Amino acid sequence: MATHKKHDQQLTLILEARHHDPFAWLGLHHAENGHVFRTFLPYAERAWLETGSGWEELQRIHPSGIYTWLGKEPPARPCLLRIEQGGKTFERHDPYSCDPIITDHDLYLFNEGRLLQAYDMLGAHVTTCHGVSGTRFTVWAPNAERVSVIGDFNSWDGRTYPMRSRGSSGVWELFIPGIVDGMLYKFEIRNRDSGHILVKTDPYATRFEMRPGTAARIAAPSAHQWNDAAWMQKRASTDWLSQPLNVYELHAGSWKRASGNRYLNYQQLAEDLIPYVKKLGYTHIELMPISEHPLDESWGYQTTGYFGVTSRFGSPDDFRALVDACHQAGIGVLLDWVPAHFPKDSWALANFDGTALFEHEDPRLGEHQDWGTLIFNYGRNEVRNFLIANAHYWLNEFHIDGLRVDAVASMLYLDYSREHDQWLPNKYGGRENLEAIDFLRQLNVMVHEDFPGALTLAEESTSWPMVSRPVHLGGLGFSMKWNMGWMNDTLAYFQQDPVHRRYHHNQLTFGQLYAYTENFVLPFSHDEVVHGKRSLLDKMPGDAWQKFANLRLLFTYQMTYPGKKLNFMGNEFAQGREWIATTGLDWNLLDTPWHSGMLQLTGDLGHLYLDTRALHELDFSYEGFAWIDCHDADQSVVSYLRRARNGSFVVVMLNFTPVPRQGYRIGVPQPGRYRELLNSDAGCYGGSNMGNGGDLPSEDLPWMGFPHSIVATLPPLSGVILKCEQ
Repeated sequence: MATHKKHDQQLTLILEARHHDPFAWLGLHHAENGHVFRTFLPYAERAWLETGSGWEELQRIHPSGIYTWLGKEPPARPCLLRIEQGGKTFERHDPYSCDPIITDHDLYLFNEGRLLQAYDMLGAHVTTCHGVSGTRFTVWAPNAERVSVIGDFNSWDGRTYPMRSRGSSGVWELFIPGIVDGMLYKFEIRNRDSGHILVKTDPYATRFEMRPGTAARIAAPSAHQWNDAAWMQKRASTDWLSQPLNVYELHAGSWKRASGNRYLNYQQLAEDLIPYVKKLGYTHIELMPISEHPLDESWGYQTTGYFGVTSRFGSPDDFRALVDACHQAGIGVLLDWVPAHFPKDSWALANFDGTALFEHEDPRLGEHQDWGTLIFNYGRNEVRNFLIANAHYWLNEFHIDGLRVDAVASMLYLDYSREHDQWLPNKYGGRENLEAIDFLRQLNVMVHEDFPGALTLAEESTSWPMVSRPVHLGGLGFSMKWNMGWMNDTLAYFQQDPVHRRYHHNQLTFGQLYAYTENFVLPFSHDEVVHGKRSLLDKMPGDAWQKFANLRLLFTYQMTYPGKKLNFMGNEFAQGREWIATTGLDWNLLDTPWHSGMLQLTGDLGHLYLDTRALHELDFSYEGFAWIDCHDADQSVVSYLRRARNGSFVVVMLNFTPVPRQGYRIGVPQPGRYRELLNSDAGCYGGSNMGNGGDLPSEDLPWMGFPHSIVATLPPLSGVILKCEQ
């Protein structure tokens, strides 16, 4: 009687899609006189099982579609079924006669937060079981009563493919034979406390359908054959601190558009983009987020598919081919990466198993009020593992050369953008997010240990100390940090009318007080040319001539000042309007001499920076920079030296007014003829073509603390770079 009651309970749980362990009843099991096989086929009219004696018809024991078979000898595993359904007959293997594939050791490491390649365990993976091909599905949902795989292969019916619980790990697993590359799927989750049903996309999915669809797509293993071994070997053995880094930041969807305002795909991007950045002297491209996101207007910063290459521009292998082509051309690839927050979309990470799984339950810890997004719970091992594994995935699977980590400041401070009563202090009563700090340190240690030469760059806008100092010395461990203070001071200075700049001279000189406290990148990013901030060109004061002259001066200043470089697409040819993500850049502007001249200056500055050790070798050391004169506020002129380790140097003179400075004397460290390497006022750039006739002889007249001096002409609103030739 008890056996029948238990049988009825199990059957009811299967029919109601509430069974926590469907393998305990479905599939092949020992019985009193042999073996019993059970399957749930709600849409079948008849079904047969292949046994040692041929096909034997299953007995339908419940009108909803429960079928059974009894026999003395077990059939081969996984059991093969023949199903008659909707006037058709087909065969498929039973998933409930397959053994678990994931090891207990991997589950242990995942729960400890130490499974770096968790993306190989979780998600959907085309594989085999008992020699039969199919797909293994795995998901972490510790507060679920039942989890099912649903997709276009089972009419999105959560009753038909309930998953196996892997106990206290919170992981669910199911191998489904016959499921192949390209099929769509999601997970249906029933919360064990509330009974609520949630339909979620796979957090570890590597491919998705095109928006507005939100289903994951099964992806076959990569077939791409990498040809970038030389690049990867060089990257691993290079001292990146002393190397040039000139980054071209772009949004893949709006750099250029194909006919009909369509996106370029990854192959088209490779064909057009690589020769363009090479010509301009860029060392790296930085792609704004290309992980899957549903809303174009978010530019990728509200990610729903952390492991998925967005389907907008092609397949994961198409993206691999783009990275490979960049590497073969000597161009590195950086990715914008967003571990600070994620959107509230009901089908994605938010409230994943009916509880605050990836986020905090308390909105004072778990919600970004400004952005309408949720904050990761960095104190939870599995959440931290999700993010660390995601960083590992991009670097390992796509040979990415570095991650620009978005919104680091929002991660570090518990009171970030909150009123005094809207945040919770840490265990010591402070405002520092201790769990986020630990996560960032773990991230940076992993990247630098496992991927030599790969970079991590922090967008961190506060004075948090030692962001780009090693973890073992107490730092956060980033390779570099964006110098937001320099950027804000510089743009604020340039937006002043030149007649008033004398009163703001300290905005040019103050940065040297902290320039070597971090490994800084000097960024003019997309954030500076959107949301009413105007384009860089439009920020500049004066008439059209002065705007272009100011912008040429700005770029000369950036490229000669200590720190690595970053510019957003369109800056290089003086895009006139703000960036708009729904259309391509205004490439027709290059038909205008001022814009084409700006592009030529960008390229000449880029290659001068690459080829001149003094302009990059000691970016992060005070030994690489010396003021010649930083006190001439009345004339708004600054001059300085940039030095290399071998003692070579260049002289930089910058005139921030539209007034030419004739007979301007500055001190120099050694005698010789000082040749003009670059003059931003040259006619080929659109300037007035005022200059120094090629070179300047030094005089044995001490000046400004230097033993020699030269007398130069400083063109209006221009920068001049000189090199001594003895």
